[in-house]
Amino acid sequence: MARNLRLRRWQKAALDHFLAADGPNFLAVATPGSGKTTFALAAVRLSLAARPERRVVIIAPTQHLKRQWADAASALDLHLETQWSPSRRLPADVHGLITTYQQVAMNAPELAGQAADAIVVLDEVHHAGDEQAWGEAVRVACAGAAVRLSLSGTPFRSDTRAIPFVRYDGNGMAHPDVEYGYGDALRDGGVVRPVRFPRIDGEMEWIGSDGTHTEASFADHLDQTASAQRLRTALSVEGDWIGEVLVRAHEKLVAIRRVHPDAAGLVIASDQEHARGIAQVLRRRCGVDAVVALSEDAAASRRIAEFAVDSRPWIVAVRMISEGVDIPRLRVGVFATTTTTELFFRQAVGRLVRWTRGLGSQPAFMFLPDDPRLRHHAGAIAEQRRHSLRRTDEMGERVVADEGQLVRREGNEEQMSLFAPLAARAIGGPTPAEADPDDMLAMPEPDDDESLVLELAPAPRVRQEGGPSPAPVLPAATQRRLLRDANAAAVAELVRVVDAGHAQINAELNRRVGIQRVGEATVGELERRRAAAVVWLARATTLHVP
Repeated sequence: MARNLRLRRWQKAALDHFLAADGPNFLAVATPGSGKTTFALAAVRLSLAARPERRVVIIAPTQHLKRQWADAASALDLHLETQWSPSRRLPADVHGLITTYQQVAMNAPELAGQAADAIVVLDEVHHAGDEQAWGEAVRVACAGAAVRLSLSGTPFRSDTRAIPFVRYDGNGMAHPDVEYGYGDALRDGGVVRPVRFPRIDGEMEWIGSDGTHTEASFADHLDQTASAQRLRTALSVEGDWIGEVLVRAHEKLVAIRRVHPDAAGLVIASDQEHARGIAQVLRRRCGVDAVVALSEDAAASRRIAEFAVDSRPWIVAVRMISEGVDIPRLRVGVFATTTTTELFFRQAVGRLVRWTRGLGSQPAFMFLPDDPRLRHHAGAIAEQRRHSLRRTDEMGERVVADEGQLVRREGNEEQMSLFAPLAARAIGGPTPAEADPDDMLAMPEPDDDESLVLELAPAPRVRQEGGPSPAPVLPAATQRRLLRDANAAAVAELVRVVDAGHAQINAELNRRVGIQRVGEATVGELERRRAAAVVWLARATTLHVP
């Protein structure tokens, strides 16, 4: 059955450009919240319409984003394996796979076999420059691909490591085939939210790494080392500055929730210990229990997914929500990290900008230390916002990121450092410049022009069992994941009841269904395997025989 997809104007223009491109490489740079994933999946579907035999390979930055991509793909009838491993073949009922840059670095030659003559999507492609080994692995893995569609949420530089399949200008900036910036999205309306930046000054006191005592506010001019120490002092959960800022941010969120009841807030912390400390401050000062999502926690992706659709007010993370994660209800942020590159800052702000239809005016707020570096980054974005919302004829000069790395830690101290924060307190209110009423203007809703409706031909058929069936209530990737979990739980119960180990029971269930491994099973085979386990368990429980 054909499927209609309503596009935004930039997506339609980008697809036209993509289809007209000569070579296999295409780079789209589009502001967070603008719909890069939808554009990419539409491009994949159109490519498959021309060459239905091709496989799809998507490379994402994190495990959580793998799931997000898989669910979005399912909505367009593309079924992608999220647990690919070089040791087993793909299930017969999928169009391809989703993996991470880290896994590519470990299995580049094996992935090259899957990517040969495939359609490859490189999500947030600047990650291929994070480590030299990653870039080389991407080059090896994707060299034989028929199409390489690279995506990024912000412009980026090559620095010392050129990213494979990306063109650069003479200044080392990536040269995109399509670019759609924050200012462009604001002018179009109904794409992203305007973001305000309440900046909070403070009085900080600390012992420097050389043992010297220093007192300073954010208005004082300091060298790079002292500036980093001042910021670390302000963000310390032992001081009062972070608590006062969290209270102000929570008050703003409470006010927003009066008209947007499930609106939420995000705190980006410096590290895992800092994140846990901030959650304690939120509990103590604001009376709320925040969700804490840390990469070391195996349940972090599940917590983020649950938070995205529930009504809890706050989530605290380090970097898991700084890029790509889609939580449209985020309206308030607190930038409480010592990572101050412009690329990271823009990615963090991007978590707050996703437009929600039907809310009308919906400004977002990112609370910041009034650190000069952050002040500069926020000013560049605010300038785009002011020009866009006032509908001026001339846009301000586009500001691009000046860092090629996703993260750079500021103020790393030597192992024997004497640095110690002593005190910090917030002073003054939000900066007067942020009392700008223009971001409260009513923004137009998304474009309903019927020429933007794209009719997609049916996705290429993959192996189906038992004839056509109604569309699953859950996305295919989620359905496959739940069936694998259910099979594992059934095996565990059989181990408890019958006189056999995991290996024996798994082998017998695989034999009954006619598969080699669970990871290679189709959805239908997984359902039959679970049913076989249920029958076996019922017989073993009632008759005490396998």
